[in-house]
Amino acid sequence: MKPKSTHCNRRSFLKVAGLTGLGSMLSPLAARKSSLAAEKLAADNLPIAKRPFGPTGENVSMLSLGGIFDIPNNQLLLKQAVRWGVTYWDTATSYMGGDSERGIGKYFSRFPEDRKKIFLVTKSGAWTLKGMNRHLQRSLERMQTDTIDLLFVHGINDIGEMSDDIKRWSEKMKSEGKIRFIGFSTHSNMEECLHDAPALGWIDGIMMTYNYRLMHTDKMRAAVDACTEAGIGLTAMKTQGGGQVRTHNETELKLAGRFVKKGFTNEQAKLKAVWENPQIASICSQMPSLSLLSANVAAAANQTRLGVRGHRLLRRYAAETASSYCTGCTRICGSAVQQSVPIGDVMRCLMYSRSYGDPERARSEFQHFGPTVHRRLVQIDFTEAEKRCPQGLPIGKLMRQAVDELS
Repeated sequence: MKPKSTHCNRRSFLKVAGLTGLGSMLSPLAARKSSLAAEKLAADNLPIAKRPFGPTGENVSMLSLGGIFDIPNNQLLLKQAVRWGVTYWDTATSYMGGDSERGIGKYFSRFPEDRKKIFLVTKSGAWTLKGMNRHLQRSLERMQTDTIDLLFVHGINDIGEMSDDIKRWSEKMKSEGKIRFIGFSTHSNMEECLHDAPALGWIDGIMMTYNYRLMHTDKMRAAVDACTEAGIGLTAMKTQGGGQVRTHNETELKLAGRFVKKGFTNEQAKLKAVWENPQIASICSQMPSLSLLSANVAAAANQTRLGVRGHRLLRRYAAETASSYCTGCTRICGSAVQQSVPIGDVMRCLMYSRSYGDPERARSEFQHFGPTVHRRLVQIDFTEAEKRCPQGLPIGKLMRQAVDELS
């Protein structure tokens, strides 16, 4: 493809993708027209950039498709993702009750040649090696593949959870060709988990909560540097930095005005803030619709940088809304209460409901805690935890609200 033609197609794509991202604001007919236009442009096959995933030898798309949606009935979206170069696909054994993996398997059965293009990632939340064996075999069968490119132990809170037994198990699975790489995901105590991972010497990749709110802290910078120096591939998630408390302020309006002039939305700007750190190989984003997929691809394709003022505005907004966002430092609040309760996990459920607009997922995950935990959330005195919280979050109030909203 000639440079001039590529430039024109990319510019047209960005224009249409930006409009498609506004689909919820358009009439149904207009939204459908913009979606059709995006589908037509997908045929131009303008892949987004790839980045090295640590020293694995793999180059992965800088945007990863998070598979928490109705994949079996959304096969077109997977095809569009491939055409646009979103070839890092992330899922888990538990997502959508297993339908996420089944949907990917359905796609590979229809387009087996595309399996070679995909960096396929899944996650296991099993607590035992027997459970991990069962999850891995189930994942291979569901997704109709012989190999998982990267397997994450899902949602660890402490690096001690990555035991020597898991190391030996992963080496065996690698030797049998069932997995190629091993790592973990983490929503809580991310900085400590990242900082301690290099000492293990066998972690290939990590997926962690990482966004404009967290990326500038000294602890997170040091943790990311440590992983980079150790050759661990990094994938960012929860990059929108949505909190547990709804907030709107003047800085948010200034953000919108600033970024619209540059040609992207606040949401796209938050993605770009993360991508501007070359240490991050990819951003994992849940993209259940063509409009969201195209908007995120447009953000990846847009080479315009945020600029000093853009980063400054994001940091100011983060500071002004700090008391609305749980940073996942659950060691602090967890050690201040008399009984064990999953404060960070409950906070994440509230985030899914309030910031992601996904109350169904929030309720589903909240129900897994069980009635005993639900009762504790109402009964426990969180005063000391609130005193220790660096963000000043009203933890007790939020725990009670979670019980009321999600039970």
